[in-house]
Amino acid sequence: MSVTLPVNIKTEWISSGSDKNVYFPQVYAMNNQGLQRYINQSIADQTQQLIDQQVGNMPSTVEEMLGTYEIKNNQRNVLSLSLSNYTYHYRAAHGMTFIKSLTFDLEKEKHDKLQDLFKPGSDYVKRLSTLIDQQIKQRNIQLLDDFTSIRPDQDFYIADKTLVIYFQLYEITPYVFGFPMFPISVYDIQDIIAEDGPLARMAQNN
Repeated sequence: MSVTLPVNIKTEWISSGSDKNVYFPQVYAMNNQGLQRYINQSIADQTQQLIDQQVGNMPSTVEEMLGTYEIKNNQRNVLSLSLSNYTYHYRAAHGMTFIKSLTFDLEKEKHDKLQDLFKPGSDYVKRLSTLIDQQIKQRNIQLLDDFTSIRPDQDFYIADKTLVIYFQLYEITPYVFGFPMFPISVYDIQDIIAEDGPLARMAQNN
């Protein structure tokens, strides 16, 4: 029986003055050094994209920036994490936060997009949209407009036996609602998930 251990993670830090700090994870001591470099570069690139997105959105002075991360899954050769960046611009009504997630299939040595989690040809967009629409009604979530569908590349992360689909601030709800998160059990979508993919591995009971 093969044993899959969690990857080792350390925190790196970018600082520009006392009020601008961005923390992000890096993996280390992996047997596959090529995969380690790929994962770390992907995380660093996404961290920088979040910084650029914040600075580029408003040319006014950045008063405060805080970047943090959360490891959502680090088991069964699946690493899934979220990077967040909160930035407050001079004289803005409030700060703005963006969250982006990355999911790596360590077995296949690749970064997975949402479509990669499902069988080719399966209408995962419609299926997930239907489940999310049900949650919107059950949870009485206030929307900016009628919900019709997720994007094929909608933001997501994996957390144990759950696929979490989420939306950015203002994407479907008012700012005060925060980030709308929709947890979907792998067992509710088991018939369409890729049999050799991360979600199938999560669904196993061993």
